[in-house]
Amino acid sequence: MDSVLLLTWILMGAFLQPINTQKSELDAVLNCCEGDLLFLLDSSGSVSSYEYSRMLSFLSELLSPFSLGANQVRVALLQVGTEPRLEFGFDTYTSQQGLQEALKVAKQVRGDTNTEAALKMAQQVLRPGAAGGVRAELPRVLLWLTDGLQPGPVEGLMAALRQEGVAVLAVSTGHSNYRVLQQVVTPPTDSHLYFVDIDDMSIITKDLRDAIIEIIRAQRLHVRDVTTSSASLHWRPVLSGGTGFYNIQVDPVIPGEVGEGDGGRDGELGTSSSTGGPQHQRLTRPADANQAELRHLLPGATYKVTLTTQPNVAAMEPLTATFTTLSVSPDQEVLSPTVVTVSNPGMRSVRVSWGPLQPESVKLYVVEYSALPQGKVRATTVTRDHNSTLLTQLQPDTQYLVTVSALHSSGQERAMSVKVCTQEELLPLADLQLTPAGHDSVQVQWKGSVEGLQGYWVTWQGAGGNVSSSRFLPQGTLSTLLTDLPAGGARVCVSPVYRTARGEGLCCTARFHPGPSPWTYSPHSLAQSHA
Repeated sequence: MDSVLLLTWILMGAFLQPINTQKSELDAVLNCCEGDLLFLLDSSGSVSSYEYSRMLSFLSELLSPFSLGANQVRVALLQVGTEPRLEFGFDTYTSQQGLQEALKVAKQVRGDTNTEAALKMAQQVLRPGAAGGVRAELPRVLLWLTDGLQPGPVEGLMAALRQEGVAVLAVSTGHSNYRVLQQVVTPPTDSHLYFVDIDDMSIITKDLRDAIIEIIRAQRLHVRDVTTSSASLHWRPVLSGGTGFYNIQVDPVIPGEVGEGDGGRDGELGTSSSTGGPQHQRLTRPADANQAELRHLLPGATYKVTLTTQPNVAAMEPLTATFTTLSVSPDQEVLSPTVVTVSNPGMRSVRVSWGPLQPESVKLYVVEYSALPQGKVRATTVTRDHNSTLLTQLQPDTQYLVTVSALHSSGQERAMSVKVCTQEELLPLADLQLTPAGHDSVQVQWKGSVEGLQGYWVTWQGAGGNVSSSRFLPQGTLSTLLTDLPAGGARVCVSPVYRTARGEGLCCTARFHPGPSPWTYSPHSLAQSHA
C-alpha cells in the first residue's frame, strides 16, 4: 500500500537561543576589549554556498566570546561581490544574540570578486567621523576572509588603510598568492596571516582571536573625580563567573626616593619613609566590581596605582596609572556632585551614579525623579558613603528627569540633573499554532500584542539546518502560509518586532513522515518553545 505523508507538529520546550548560549553569560563574555572590527567577506560567485556558510560559522565562533556595545567591541560586515554590500554597520548590533542571528541569515552576494570596490567602501567605513563609522582614538581592525581567487589590485588600497592606522589581517581558504597577502597584512605575518582549508577553519579560531585581542585590548585604568583627599578609580571588568578579586596597590611617588614600600593590609594604610608624607594603601574588590574609591589621600601628593587580578587573567596585564591630588584648600574644593551618569536602563528601572564621593563633607544625597513632561516627583535618600542607587517602578519607554542633590556639612547644597529613557516593553508572542495545508505546507497562526508592535519576523529552518527562509510581516498580520517545506520537516519560529528590538517569540516543529492517514493531531506531544 502506498504510504502517504503524515504531518505532526510539536511545540519544543526550550527558549530560542543564539549559537553557543548553553554556557552562562558571564562565562561566555570576554569583556577585555574596546575597538571596531570590520570583516571583509568574499561573497562572490567564486565561493560556493557551502564555503560561504562555513565562513559565516567561523565568524560566529570567532566573535561569540566578545562583549559588544558602545564602550566595548563593535562589529561590521562588508560583503565582496560585483558591487560591495555593507551587510550591517558598527552601530547595528550591541548584543551577541542580535549579531549571531544576523550571521545566520546573511545572504551571499555572488557575482564578480570586486575586492577593489569593497576596499574603497571599507576606507569610508573605517574613517572616524563618518555617520555610523568607527570611533576616534580606538583600535580599528580589518579582517579579510577570501578564497584567494583573483583579488585584483588591492596592495595600494590596503597600504592606505595601514597608513591610516588600521590593522589588516587576512584568512585565505584557497590557493592564494602568498606574496600579495604577505604585503597587505600588518606585521607580524605569523599571527596576522592564515592559510587554512575551508573544513579546518576552527583550528585557527583561538590564534586569530588572540591576535585580535592583542590589538583591541583595553589596557586603560582611569582615575576620575580627583579632589584634595580622594579619587575614583575605574577599570574594565575581566573576571567572570563571580570568582576571584582585584588587588589595588596605591603608592606615593616621592621625589628623591627609590622603591614603593610595602602596602598595608586590605583597606589599611601603610607609612612612607617620610614622616607625615603620603601613605601606602592596599585594597581588594570583588570580581563584579569595576571601580573603587581612594580616600585619605593628602593634598598635592602624587600617587601611582597598580591593579592586578587574582587569579591572573591572560586578557589583562597589570594596569597602572599616576595622578596628583588637588592642592587647593578645602574651602576651595569642588563640591559633589560634579558628574551624574546613568547605566543599566531597563523597562522599569535604571541605575544612577554620581561623583566625586565626599563622605567627609557630605551629610546625605537626595535623588529626585519624575516622568517628563509633567510626571509626579518621587525622591529617595542615599547615605553619604554611597554614590549610586537603583530607581525602580518606572514606566517603560518613558523619559525621566533625574536630579541628584548633595547636602554638605557646611550648609551648602549642590544639585545636578540628567535625562534618561527606560526601555520599551517587549511583550511576548501569546500563542502559535500550525495547521496542515498540504503534503509540504502549513498554515501558521499566532496571537500577539498590538501596542508598540511594528510587525512579525517569521523564520523556518530545515531539520538538517541546510535550508532556511525568513520573512517580515506587517502589524495586523496574524497568519501566513508556508509552502515547499523540506520532507524532513522544519522548525518554524515567529517573533514580534517592536520599535527597538524583537520580543520573545514561539517556535514549533513540523515533521513530515509516512503514515496511514494524511495527518494526525496528538495533544500529548505539545510543549511550548520560546523564540
